[in-house]
Amino acid sequence: MFRGTTILAVQTGNQVAIAGDGQVTLQNIVMKQGAKKVRRLYNGQILAGFAGSVADAVTLFDKFEAKLESVHGNLSRAVVELARDWRSDRVLRRLEALLIVANAEHLYVVSGGGEIIEPDDNVVAIGSGGGYALSAARALLKHTSLSAAEIAREALAIAAGICIYTNDRITVEALEM
Repeated sequence: MFRGTTILAVQTGNQVAIAGDGQVTLQNIVMKQGAKKVRRLYNGQILAGFAGSVADAVTLFDKFEAKLESVHGNLSRAVVELARDWRSDRVLRRLEALLIVANAEHLYVVSGGGEIIEPDDNVVAIGSGGGYALSAARALLKHTSLSAAEIAREALAIAAGICIYTNDRITVEALEM
């Protein structure tokens, strides 16, 4: 089983950022250190990051991008339609991945069970080191004036120092609102 990823999204002030580490682990072996699990979609207007099986996540990215195109970039509608398909389609239902998606107004987690979660505090994390990154990001949000991108990078670096399935090869994508 492939394990190990940490994806964190932070929305603060006039910026939203998603950060991800680069580690891919198969059982107790690091298979790859520089994987890119965060992307820009829909002409750079949407950010997305994944945790879970790489093949499953790539499939979900493709499905999600098709949904974005069909609803002309409306993130909320695309998320609802993807969750509906994910829940009802036999093939999609077996995919083992989580997505974090964001634009200038919204931040969502979409899960394989068809759940859509919009965090109360504009910060969310998924994956093996998600709890560590989330804790660090909340502390940084409360006690610093760092930008969303700086918080995401620093919180992921903290998680990498704690979680054996998270490394410090961090990718950050950010959007200004």
